Amino acid sequence: MPKRVLQGKVVSDKTDKTVVVLIERKVAHPVYGKIIRRSKKYHAHDEGNVIREGDTVRIEECAPISKLKTWKVLEKVGG
Repeated sequence: MPKRVLQGKVVSDKTDKTVVVLIERKVAHPVYGKIIRRSKKYHAHDEGNVIREGDTVRIEECAPISKLKTWKVLEKVGG
């Protein structure tokens, strides 16, 4: 089964080798059909500590690294 890859914005880089990435998606409301935004934060592993707050990154699912981290940073897309 392929690993999931998501793209989002880094909202925190305060912890060592970890970044918090905000992923936003748009879904239709089940009853009214209006498009609404849903968001979720993921903790991702950043081995080199090179990603900064405000960067846009791609993250990939991986084996658990810690209690919260099950994602790793693939690449920086934009700044």
